[in-house]
Amino acid sequence: MAQPCGGALAYSAAMDGTPFARQWSLGSRLLLVGAPFLALAVVVVTFTLWVSWQLDGGAAAVNEAGRLRMQAWRLAGSIAAGDAGAVRMQSQQFQHSLELLRVGDPDRRLLVPWDAAARARFARLEAEWSAFSTRWLQPTAPAGASLHDDTAAFVASVDAFVAAIESHLSRWTALLHLCQVGMLLLALAGAVALAYAVYRFVLAPLISLKSGILRLQRGDLGVRLPRLTPDEFGTLAEGFNQMAAHLQSMYRHLESRVAEKTAQLVEERERLESLYEVSKLVSIATSREQLTQGFARCVRRIARADAAALRWSHADRQRYLMLASDGLPEEIVQSEHCIHAGACHCGSGPGEAPLRVIPVVSGESPHPQCARAGFATLVSIPVRVHERTVGEVDLLFSRDVKLSEPERSMLQTVASHLGGALENLRLNSLETEAAVAHERGLLACELHDSIAQSLAFLMIQVRLMRDALASDDAQRLRQVLGEIDAGVRESYGDVRELLLHFRTRADAEDIELALRTTCAKFEHQCGIKVRLSLHGQGMPPTPDLQIQVLHILQEALSNVRKHARARHVWLDVQRQPHWRFEVRDDGIGFQADDPRRGETHVGLRIMAERAERIGATLELISTPGHGSSVVLELLPAAAASAAAAPQAEATPA
Repeated sequence: MAQPCGGALAYSAAMDGTPFARQWSLGSRLLLVGAPFLALAVVVVTFTLWVSWQLDGGAAAVNEAGRLRMQAWRLAGSIAAGDAGAVRMQSQQFQHSLELLRVGDPDRRLLVPWDAAARARFARLEAEWSAFSTRWLQPTAPAGASLHDDTAAFVASVDAFVAAIESHLSRWTALLHLCQVGMLLLALAGAVALAYAVYRFVLAPLISLKSGILRLQRGDLGVRLPRLTPDEFGTLAEGFNQMAAHLQSMYRHLESRVAEKTAQLVEERERLESLYEVSKLVSIATSREQLTQGFARCVRRIARADAAALRWSHADRQRYLMLASDGLPEEIVQSEHCIHAGACHCGSGPGEAPLRVIPVVSGESPHPQCARAGFATLVSIPVRVHERTVGEVDLLFSRDVKLSEPERSMLQTVASHLGGALENLRLNSLETEAAVAHERGLLACELHDSIAQSLAFLMIQVRLMRDALASDDAQRLRQVLGEIDAGVRESYGDVRELLLHFRTRADAEDIELALRTTCAKFEHQCGIKVRLSLHGQGMPPTPDLQIQVLHILQEALSNVRKHARARHVWLDVQRQPHWRFEVRDDGIGFQADDPRRGETHVGLRIMAERAERIGATLELISTPGHGSSVVLELLPAAAASAAAAPQAEATPA
């Protein structure tokens, strides 16, 4: 601990030019400033208390002297009345009061402030009392004397003594007021002195220390504090200076490393922002034009290039089409809309060439348009999809450019993002086309299996009607017209039902709402009440699977409407342990094992094909005259495979 103190003294000597002769502590300094004021305050307060005590005693003396006047007049009254006993008692009281004034009374602080005037007045008062008592306290009164005049003269002597005491007390009161004013001035001076001492010895060092700490927090390691006082704050300032010097020496060599790391972090942040920007563009782009034009602007801003061009190659890699550009002169865009491989630096790299930085020299360039436009450097970035080069990104600079390894990696990464995005757009387009083709196939199947069959039947009936007209067979003609009318009505119903099927929507949360809607539509069409009952709880099927289930149930209800002649229909749904749907009716039924059933009941074949498509099992139970029942069961494995079926069907297309 001696070393910092010695260092502090040395530092103080260096700062002030002269060493301190003695080091005073902060408490000693404050005590040295406050001690004189404290001593003066003690003296003044002591003197004030003494004066107050004198004034209290003088006030009691004034009261006692004032009583002499009253006693004198009472004594005169007793003498005039001739009451010897009262005269004797009152004269004793008067004598006792004179004795109190002479010697004082410490019990009640009675003290005459004796001075020359007061002593002279008191001596005269005693002399006059002696004369008065000799004259009037004798058994016989003197002849020719006036008691009233003698008493008045005696009372005047008492008043003179009281006036002398009051004059002395007035001087002491003035002195007391002067002491009080002095105490006030002393308190003000002491407060100012203590405030200055606190500021000089406490606040100023603290402010200096706080300023140094704030500067140190802001990174100013060269801050040093002056040693304002040779006390604890001076030692603290020296310790702060040593700490700052140590920190400065410790971090001096780290500044370059921090600056280097900061630059690397800034570069990494810029790379991440660039990748995020490209990823965002890839995620929101819905067309090739939006993607390529946005990418050209984005990659130009990322690379800080003067122009950017995006070229896509044909399968033979002999021609390059310009998909988008940004900042490129219009004449170059028009002339290089389609270039052949090797015609210029663009598109002339080998198939597996990495990123290339090519100086643009007008005299040596096979196509000097870029040089004439003021570009000095071309950066060509290949775009690859599945290890196959399908295009390139060209960045043009009006200055010489040297790319670091992180910059090369970033540009190659964004180019690969572009290739993946374009490939995803192509695959999405193919998937959409396959989905449309799949839906068209389903629609064609529905038309072929329902309406086409009915139309073929109507064509046969039309030929029969022509034969009946040719043979003029009226009965046959009426029969054929009836069958044609029934066929047209059935075709119309099939068309409405087909439209209803293709407008069916599923609910991802639960299939119950869709089932109730289907039953309500059936009741509206044919007026037959459908009793829906659901049992158990289970996870709902996927929306695409729900659509197929609803189509099968609608087809089963359509067959009930067309052929069953039922009065009651039931739809039972079981959710556990797996989904099971059963449509029952009390209609006329049919022969379930009839080999001709597939030719006449097209709807049954459609239901069987749909069930097979989603991997479910379909069972038909019917007895002539006892109604029929259609049972559809979705096993867990079948539901999982059905969820992946649309993707599997769309991929080959």
